[in-house]
Amino acid sequence: MITMIAAAAENNALGKDNDLVWYLPDDFKRFKTLTTGHHIIMGRKTWESFPKPLPNRTHIVITRNTNYHPEGVIVVHTMEDALTYAKDDPNTYIIGGGEIYKIGLAYATHIELTRVHGTFDADAFFPNIDLSVWELITSTFHDKDDRHKYAFTYETWKKK
Repeated sequence: MITMIAAAAENNALGKDNDLVWYLPDDFKRFKTLTTGHHIIMGRKTWESFPKPLPNRTHIVITRNTNYHPEGVIVVHTMEDALTYAKDDPNTYIIGGGEIYKIGLAYATHIELTRVHGTFDADAFFPNIDLSVWELITSTFHDKDDRHKYAFTYETWKKK
């Protein structure tokens, strides 16, 4: 399986200035639970937004920069190369950002989307989900509460 995992608003906003525009602790826990022990594929900007590598995951960074060699990651220049490195992983995750999601849509078999209920000013967006290609498998609503400023829904999509 190749799964794109993201949190996107109703207007498909992902973030602004290389950061998220909301804080949802339960979504972070879900992300950690799903991706731990797996390969995670991301773009350079997403990698650089992390204060340190995420524990117990193999980081694969896609960049056009052939001189980019940060420590602790596998650097590749195409999605095909990233997926080659992850070929033995039963579930590889594509974790962003916006450009990598657009590329990844053609390769993904599943999408784990946290749909944040609201619209936000952003400079990175999740691609539209084509309902002729994707089928919604599960949907679980999470209301706003004292730890979550926004309501959201966990959605699992599968390619038809």
